[in-house]
Amino acid sequence: MQGAATSIGSRLAAGDLLILTGELGAGKTTFTQGLGRGLGVREGIISPTFVLVRNHPSLADGPALVHVDAYRLESDSEIDDLDLESTLDSSVTVVEWGSGRVEHLAESWLHITLVRPAASPAAGSPAGQAAPTDDDDDEPRRVRIEAFGPRWVDQQLGALV
Repeated sequence: MQGAATSIGSRLAAGDLLILTGELGAGKTTFTQGLGRGLGVREGIISPTFVLVRNHPSLADGPALVHVDAYRLESDSEIDDLDLESTLDSSVTVVEWGSGRVEHLAESWLHITLVRPAASPAAGSPAGQAAPTDDDDDEPRRVRIEAFGPRWVDQQLGALV
């Protein structure tokens, strides 16, 4: 998955918005680490769950990576308070849990859905939901990419990976 994300990251440009969707443990932050590698930003990408936004500067001439976790945000005003518009044009912005909440920020965006393989529910887990295990990082994931807006009209999404 990181290899695919690295390939995608190497093709992104300042102003690109990516919205990552997937259940807990699906690999959204791991995917973002690959994007960062492809963009050539400083290593050390970790989940911004508690700080909400992490900025990762470019180590070359490329755009920075702005990594956002919108999981705990409850309103549009909380999204607006992050002031993502101020860095959107000069950075690649990745928003975990942003579906239905940040599309208004850009004319074009990629919606990337990460899906873990189906597993049997663990004891004490809600029906249909498997409890994460220690070896989940090695599980294969499915990645679905949907493109919206003029930036992606002539792009072959398969060529991104």
